[in-house]
Amino acid sequence: MTTDNSKDLLPMIIEGIQERKGKNITVVDLSSIESAAASRFVICEGTSTQHVAAVADSIREYIFDKSRIKPYNYDGYGNSQWIVIDYDDTLVHIFVPEMRRLYDLEGLWSDASITDVPDLD
Repeated sequence: MTTDNSKDLLPMIIEGIQERKGKNITVVDLSSIESAAASRFVICEGTSTQHVAAVADSIREYIFDKSRIKPYNYDGYGNSQWIVIDYDDTLVHIFVPEMRRLYDLEGLWSDASITDVPDLD
């Protein structure tokens, strides 16, 4: 997958999150940080482990239905407190609120460009 394709994924990722009422969406642009594992993180949260799994499923289904792109990998469905979906240079993190606060990815990568996406209400 090229960077151009992954940029096209961002709106679909956000729509997939919003489709299942995922909240507190943040886009972390890591492209200027050489040591980063990806060019971008998309971080959001669900209200419960079931909601986290539903949001993760929604993202994967939405992107596949719209573009026929499957993730390279995904992990975290075992306890669904933190699910990560790997779309090459974009990693999508779906958390329950407590785990998001604990791992504080935005704080860890605070030298990156961080954009909050308003919730749909």
